[in-house]
Amino acid sequence: MAIKRTRHATYNINYHLVWCPKYRRSVLAGDVGKRLVEILPQYIAELDGEILELVVMPDHVHLFASFPPTLAIAQIMHKLKGATSHQLREEFPYLNSRLPSLWSRSYYIGTAGQVSAETIKRYIEAQRRS
Repeated sequence: MAIKRTRHATYNINYHLVWCPKYRRSVLAGDVGKRLVEILPQYIAELDGEILELVVMPDHVHLFASFPPTLAIAQIMHKLKGATSHQLREEFPYLNSRLPSLWSRSYYIGTAGQVSAETIKRYIEAQRRS
């Protein structure tokens, strides 16, 4: 987790993001979850972000990532949830009949510096094993 730079800023901003499907349904198991893991990096790169850790559970997503200070977290979540919902519902039409929208409106966001970043990574890894 190196220090990054924009034209006017030097930063090390790491976010622990967690979000769930509507009604916390277990729709991310199998092919849907695999496809989400494939497409999320593309949208994160479009925001000039960097994935530090990503785990997709059947009923929620853990993303530990770094984004530039030019973006508000609401903008980041809007882009990630909106774009992935659109693409997944297009590729897996049964999601349209099962849920009124793929993602719930809520999310969790935590920030981490270098000291606690390892703790968050261990927590996410433990989630993967459970």
